[in-house]
Amino acid sequence: MGAITGRVMAVLGPTNTGKTHYAIDRMLGHRTGVIGLPLRLLAREVYDRIVALRGPSVVALVTGEERIVPERTQYWVCTVEAMPLEIGADFVAIDEIQLCADPDRGHVFTDRLLRARGLLETLLLGAETMRPAIAGLVQGVSFLKRERFSELTYTGSKKISRMPPRSAIVGFSVENVYAIAELIRRQKGGCAVVMGALSPRTRNAQVALYQNGDVDYLVATDAIGMGLNLDIKHIAFSATAKFDGRRMRGLFPQELAQIAGRAGRHTENGTFGVTGEARPFDEDVIEAIQEHRFDPVRKLMWRNHALDFGTADRLIRSLEAPTSDIWLTRARDADDVLALKALVEMAPVRDRLTGPKRVQLLWDVCRIPDFRGSSDSDHAALLARIFEHLCGRGLGGGRVPSDWIATAVARIDRTDGDIDAISKRLAYIRTWTYIAQRKGWLDDESHWRDETRAVEDRLSDALHDRLTQRFVDRRTSVLLRRLKQKETLVAEVNDKGEVTVEGEFVGRLEGFRFRQDTSTSPDEAKVMAQAAVQALRPEFHLRADRFYNAPDTEMDFTEQGGLMWGTTAVGKLVKGAEALRPSVEAFVDDEAGEEVAEKVRRRLQHFIDRKIAALFEPLHAMSRDETLTGLARGFAFRLSEGLGVLPRDQVASEVKELDQDARGALRKHGVRFGQFTIFLPLLLKPAPTRLRLVLWSLWNGLDEFPESPPPGLVTIPNMAEVPKQHYTLAGYHPAGNRAIRIDMLERLADILRQKDSRAGFEATPDMLSITGMTLDQFADLMAGLGYKGEKAERAKVKAAEPVAVVPVDPDVPLNPIPEEVSLLAPVPTEPAAEEAPPEMEAFYTFVWAPKPRNARPDRGARPQGDRPQGDRRDRGKAARPQGDGAQGVAAPVDAPQAEASQAERPQHDRAKGDRPRGDRPRGDRPQGEGKPNHGKGDRKGKVGDRSDRPDRPDRNADKPRQFEARAPRVEKPIDPDNPFAALLALKGKV
Repeated sequence: MGAITGRVMAVLGPTNTGKTHYAIDRMLGHRTGVIGLPLRLLAREVYDRIVALRGPSVVALVTGEERIVPERTQYWVCTVEAMPLEIGADFVAIDEIQLCADPDRGHVFTDRLLRARGLLETLLLGAETMRPAIAGLVQGVSFLKRERFSELTYTGSKKISRMPPRSAIVGFSVENVYAIAELIRRQKGGCAVVMGALSPRTRNAQVALYQNGDVDYLVATDAIGMGLNLDIKHIAFSATAKFDGRRMRGLFPQELAQIAGRAGRHTENGTFGVTGEARPFDEDVIEAIQEHRFDPVRKLMWRNHALDFGTADRLIRSLEAPTSDIWLTRARDADDVLALKALVEMAPVRDRLTGPKRVQLLWDVCRIPDFRGSSDSDHAALLARIFEHLCGRGLGGGRVPSDWIATAVARIDRTDGDIDAISKRLAYIRTWTYIAQRKGWLDDESHWRDETRAVEDRLSDALHDRLTQRFVDRRTSVLLRRLKQKETLVAEVNDKGEVTVEGEFVGRLEGFRFRQDTSTSPDEAKVMAQAAVQALRPEFHLRADRFYNAPDTEMDFTEQGGLMWGTTAVGKLVKGAEALRPSVEAFVDDEAGEEVAEKVRRRLQHFIDRKIAALFEPLHAMSRDETLTGLARGFAFRLSEGLGVLPRDQVASEVKELDQDARGALRKHGVRFGQFTIFLPLLLKPAPTRLRLVLWSLWNGLDEFPESPPPGLVTIPNMAEVPKQHYTLAGYHPAGNRAIRIDMLERLADILRQKDSRAGFEATPDMLSITGMTLDQFADLMAGLGYKGEKAERAKVKAAEPVAVVPVDPDVPLNPIPEEVSLLAPVPTEPAAEEAPPEMEAFYTFVWAPKPRNARPDRGARPQGDRPQGDRRDRGKAARPQGDGAQGVAAPVDAPQAEASQAERPQHDRAKGDRPRGDRPRGDRPQGEGKPNHGKGDRKGKVGDRSDRPDRPDRNADKPRQFEARAPRVEKPIDPDNPFAALLALKGKV
């Protein structure tokens, strides 16, 4: 045992008693000093504290992997293994002296307890359980007991989801620590991770996350029990057993107390408990931890420090030497002894052990820690190769080759990969960092010390980043801290609608609804929603003001009834009191407030009201026209109910009841009485059509609205699953496999009236041009309209080739005809070439062929006076197909009829086939609406009657005549106010 050269004091007590702080103060009171600490992490922490007080020029840091030694060093901060024992410092302190009982490292602490002494003062810092052992081993020692500044209280078991802020959860394996950290990230926003295997740089960065308040939780191994001073209020054990390198064993009460004692900083009380699958503590353990009463240490681990380097065998025997002291027991073989025994068994290594220096060199090599955690054989192989390089080829000492270490370091110097990959590289670089710290092992020691340190720093930063990315949700942690501090949160919304609170993305603001980021856990979502709502409340009001003052051009409606502001949905249409007066529902979050919601709703209502008023102005004009009375006003109401489009077959009876005055009044408003549809042409434009489908769907309670066809299409596919009414509302009439636009169908009907639908006619280019169809498609359309088309082929007529005329030059004399040539002789002909077959073309012949209807019961003859003159005119025009000069598309009785173009076109614009007819139709083809016949019922002798024209043969002469039995018509007296009364009076006299 070492002789005492100064005062030796044992400062004993539980955690949070200020022992380390006391030792630092005592050391700085001396000219020189050395303090040994149990962990590299703790050594770095103490080094930083002393540098802050005295500056870096007088403070050295010496650990197995780090060596910072200024020229004017006064104070040495070291790990216990790296403490210099022969420099003669005035002050020496050893922290956590109770580790003398540790099975793995205890022999090192025991050696410092027995041999490390300051010239003036020596402090032994540790637990009260070391008092008997220290008193039995160190002569003249004095004791100073320090009481804990705060109290510890056991709180039992808590779920991690209910863990209070500023808590540390302790695990005893890397896998356990990572699993807990992942769970806390999902539930609490994140945590910091502290493990003994971390580099000081990574550990400091992780601790800073916790100390700065970025996270409120810490997950750590038992490394936090070794002097790390953190602001922890609660310690939770996730397990009460650990693997000690040999076996799984339960933690001793003093070990639990060492870790639990980190709760409560200075005078603030702390709590401890268990979580997860850890079993609650027994009452006696709880009492021991709270009262700091534990069984004293009976045996300290010891290994002989007086080593014999004569031979390898003698070295091993000296390491295995026993002790006779009652307080000491020989430690089990540590990793360095096991490595020595393994290398001695290798023949190449044994052959190089030619003297004591080689044996001592081998022992130094064997003390390289197995940072990589590899198998014993792999670690032994690495040590053997290093020893081979250090021995060299000659008698002189060798060096580790620079190219070998350069290759190894370059392979490690990569920051890609996950946490495990970077952690493994960090462990590998620690081996080369340790080698670089050995004096005389490398050619350029300072270069490799700097190089390995730089690689370790890069890997440490990368590991910190990976740990933070995986276990910390910075967004949630920042918001939590701001909310906890009750600060005003700054929210920003960019042009894309992305919402950031304090610079952290939390979701998107779509109109007046906040869409939270879905990549968060439920607990995180609550925090973000709370922060976002608090920060977005002013933004809602500002946006509502901008929306209220926005022009209608920035708004639109969708084909499913949505209301858009730009590209953002801000509401939807709902059924109102009338089809043309829908209501609106605004999409506004409840958190925005009723004032914002009402402002948005009012602006949307204004928009849709103005939109309907503009697009359906013809309907509104009819409803406001007070001159429309009686049947005309009723029909205008029906047209408004149909939103400007009515199939004629649905209102055939109402149309027949309208007189010419009523029809003329309706025509003034743009109403067109087509053969198939009654409509307003202005309302067939794309915008009104799109709105009409939406309004009709709302009024009829459809879940899915029909969409309007793309604008500009004359025909669209006729799908069986789509109701016919949808086509009508869209402005189309189904016929065959296609549906044709209503206005184009009426134009086609005007052309077909001029054709002989009974004798048959061919499709003309005008017909195909109107429909935009091929000939086969047109035939299918005509079939849908009631025509039968017969396809045939004929030779295609080619245009005659022009005869080439050869000009005669008067200056060139003509050649005379030879005498032997006779002008009367027949012209010799060449053999006729075989004629090519003529080019054929297809054509269709269409005839009226309506589908048969169900037979109706016979009706008696109607009295003459029962039929209004206007009604008779309508029936005469719509009754039967006619031959030449038909005025309407062939259709059966009571089929939807078009008003003849005679009443709508100027007189000079009518074609021959459009001449007015009397009430009595000829033949059985459909006839369009004409002027009423105010003359006699007999058509014979009337202008335009083709039967009395000798210059034109009667095309129906060879066909059987058709006659009708009809009662004579009662003559209506001439209206004296009629401007044509004078002409009517002359009728029959001419």
